[in-house]
Amino acid sequence: MNKAKVEFSQRLLAALDRAGVPAKPTVIEREFNQRYWGKPITLHAARLWLRGETMPTHDRLLCLAEWLGVEPATLRYGDEIPEAVRERRKRWDEGIGYQEREIFELFLKLPVPQRKVAREVIIALARANGVLPLAGNG
Repeated sequence: MNKAKVEFSQRLLAALDRAGVPAKPTVIEREFNQRYWGKPITLHAARLWLRGETMPTHDRLLCLAEWLGVEPATLRYGDEIPEAVRERRKRWDEGIGYQEREIFELFLKLPVPQRKVAREVIIALARANGVLPLAGNG
């Protein structure tokens, strides 16, 4: 079996448990189909999700996550990726002052050709200061 599918199954089982929903294919089929506006799932599909043999499509995952009260990314990928994204965003938010934010806002307002020039200048400065290796495009 595929590791990602098995791990999804484990997260689904945990989410069902936290939500007080029995981890039975018949229950999942009935409750899911009452909430999902697309093509209904079958009993077999619910069983395959629980056994870690398949994963739901994106739209079905969103419905499952909303029903069970979990973040879709957490249900699909686990806690590691959303947490890593939050940590990176936190470092970004805490490490940039108002002057840098002002520069970024101005940069985003520039036309694309001027953005390319500004990018090349920044890359050249970074290389000159040893922040980037000499080879590559940064």
